[in-house]
Amino acid sequence: MFPASDFLIYCFVTAYTPGANNLLSMSNAARLGFRKSFRFNLGITMGFLIVMSVCTAFSSALYSALPKVKIFMQLLGAAYMVYLAWKVWKTSSDFETETGKESSFLSGMVLQFMNPKIYIYAITAMSLYILPVFHSTIALIGFTLILTVIGASGSYIWALFGSAFCSFFVQHTKTVNFVMALLLVYCAVSLFL
Repeated sequence: MFPASDFLIYCFVTAYTPGANNLLSMSNAARLGFRKSFRFNLGITMGFLIVMSVCTAFSSALYSALPKVKIFMQLLGAAYMVYLAWKVWKTSSDFETETGKESSFLSGMVLQFMNPKIYIYAITAMSLYILPVFHSTIALIGFTLILTVIGASGSYIWALFGSAFCSFFVQHTKTVNFVMALLLVYCAVSLFL
């Protein structure tokens, strides 16, 4: 049975916690406005789709070729979620990030190939939640699109709220980080229930 709620919690926590995409999107929107930073976010979305597709193919091939690797993928995925929970909980309220003046489609797309967070997001979601239940090409394409939409949506939300979102995190950093960390620990534990 597909653990839809656990899957969605993992996806949304991963997509909406601070990372390169979200921080750069917020910074660009605060600096240039949402409309002028929109092409950067479109680039993020396209790069995200490409990386998701590659990670889906890789995870699917690995999962079907080596069924005995499932427990190791679960353990590594759970360990990563606990590590991510620790990092989220320990994150400070300093959301300053170094950004260039460029806010282009290409810069948003290229960023995805250097962003380890989305590789881990894709491989973890595929190997722990999707591949144990779904194997058809249509299902995998559908989940690749779902992961892309959820993952890339974080950058649009952070850009949309710009500095207002940053202010909220600065004021409530510990509470927000604690809740996100608890949700990630829950996802890690639920892999074995």
